[in-house]
Amino acid sequence: MKKTLLPWLAAGLFLAGCSGLPTAREMGDMALLRTLGVDPSPAGVAVTGSTGPRARGMKGEGEAALTLSADRASLSAACLAMQGQSDSYVFFGYVDQLLVGQALAEEGVRPVLDYFSRDGSLGLGAQMWLVRGASARDALSAGGEQGVDSRLETLQNDSEMGIANLTRTAGETYTDLLELGCAYVPALSPAGDGGVLLTEAGYGVLKGDTLSGFLEGEAARGLELLAGGPSSDVLDVNLPGGPVSVKVTSARTKSALNFRGNTPSALKLSCQIEARLSEYRQRPEGEALDRLRAELESRERERIEEALDRLQIWGTDCTGLGAGAGMSRPARWQAVREDWPEWFSRVPVEVTVQIKINS
Repeated sequence: MKKTLLPWLAAGLFLAGCSGLPTAREMGDMALLRTLGVDPSPAGVAVTGSTGPRARGMKGEGEAALTLSADRASLSAACLAMQGQSDSYVFFGYVDQLLVGQALAEEGVRPVLDYFSRDGSLGLGAQMWLVRGASARDALSAGGEQGVDSRLETLQNDSEMGIANLTRTAGETYTDLLELGCAYVPALSPAGDGGVLLTEAGYGVLKGDTLSGFLEGEAARGLELLAGGPSSDVLDVNLPGGPVSVKVTSARTKSALNFRGNTPSALKLSCQIEARLSEYRQRPEGEALDRLRAELESRERERIEEALDRLQIWGTDCTGLGAGAGMSRPARWQAVREDWPEWFSRVPVEVTVQIKINS
């Protein structure tokens, strides 16, 4: 007897005689979509899906990735239209990567997140990426016959190990938009000859549900320090005894909000960083170690301040600094919470950084 994807469903249908439910299908007869990309379209919305490399049941191994696309007035209509484009049943229950094109982010991502929250076969557990300077459809074509699934999985795993950008699920982004009114999303960009590789491109910052702008370089690192990761970063410092390399292993930022009466007067941030010596010609000790620590603290503070400058201009407290500070003063926080984006854009911010250097 051949194995089916849902043997219990097949048995239930046989015993109950329910003809209204879908029948079980052979694994080889299904196209399991892993990545979904969404862009705006003259028709309404453009949806693109990719399976990654496929296997035909027990017989076929290493088939090329299947890419399907449809432009319709709505997401649900586009997904339904994709069903008729494959000789296999298109199954959306395995989608774990969501790509949003920059043009759609500029229009608003809320309809996409609403759809993912309501559709039982999708859900908000998918990793969310913002495609910078291109469409999601272009990004999905970057993987060619192999698809982009393995590349996205690599970035996700690297993030968990602290060696790549912070990743966000669609649910985390949705929650931040609802609770904070803003959110940050890791950005990717097609690169290389013909855009054949997806590379990290900082973070996109959403306000309401539309794109305010991007943080990259030092500002992106500053955002990561505000958010508490990723942990791994290497800083090089030239000392009299020779160059020294220091690897950051963890970071945590706490916030406090001062009030003058009922008016926020200052947002105070304290970033605690742990690091270890990774390379050196002469081990820094005493005065040299103090100089190293001071240089590292200055650099990390500048990164945080660069990120804050941009976030305050946009009025986007996307790492929840105000909400975190408000936990110690809930009554006063509730009084300013509704207007916090405006307060955040102009309240003075004081940043202190302390680094502990381990051997």
